[in-house]
Amino acid sequence: MEKQNALYEYNLRIGDSALVLAQRLSEWSGHGPILEEDIAMSNMALDLIGHARGFLTYAGQVEGKGRSEDDLAYFRDVRAYKNRMLVEMPNGDFAVTMMRSLLFSAFAYLHFRGLIKSNDETISGLAEKSLKEITYHLRHTSQWVIRLGDGTDESHQRVQNAANDLWSYTDELFEMNEVDEYLIQEGIAFDLKNLRAEWDQLIEEVFSKATLAVPVVGYKSKGGMNGFHTEYLGFLLAEMQSLPRSMPDAKW
Repeated sequence: MEKQNALYEYNLRIGDSALVLAQRLSEWSGHGPILEEDIAMSNMALDLIGHARGFLTYAGQVEGKGRSEDDLAYFRDVRAYKNRMLVEMPNGDFAVTMMRSLLFSAFAYLHFRGLIKSNDETISGLAEKSLKEITYHLRHTSQWVIRLGDGTDESHQRVQNAANDLWSYTDELFEMNEVDEYLIQEGIAFDLKNLRAEWDQLIEEVFSKATLAVPVVGYKSKGGMNGFHTEYLGFLLAEMQSLPRSMPDAKW
């Protein structure tokens, strides 16, 4: 495998996951349960767009075909997206949204913390900047999951159902392939399997305070980083990409 191709794919994974989750969170704008939380989710979406822009810009530079972050965001089809499937799951109710963000933020927090040590200065710098913001996301969503889980009978059941429904997508967060193997040897990436125990501990601590049970599921989804996705991503991209595709020369 060539380093150029590996770096391109690796940056797409990180950028795509941030972009898709940002789009999901932006769907809450104007619909949050309280004004303060409406603003908080919009701000987290903006943070994630910043993460996506950084990694997609670098992906375009590495690719060497003159594509910008906008080209990669708005002019690729579903199978070209490399995001983790967890982030494309529909918002559902507020409990689902907070649970989805908690599960992903815990992973991204550990991932960015590790990537700060990357031999690639651009990836290291992007990870360091992103870590400051994802730390807030993790803290914010943890507090909400605890509040909901240790709240009323209804809020507890809703957030437990959210965990049950989303859990089958968590193993995929740690999925790797030959891209990872190559970049690990180059000192650019690291073994995601080394994060699993710490991720489990982070989530279990939150679940314990929230009086939630860690789900046990049989089926485990995987393949997002290889371009395999749920039916939800196509609808999300259709909405997100509609304006740039209908007016590709528009500037704003």
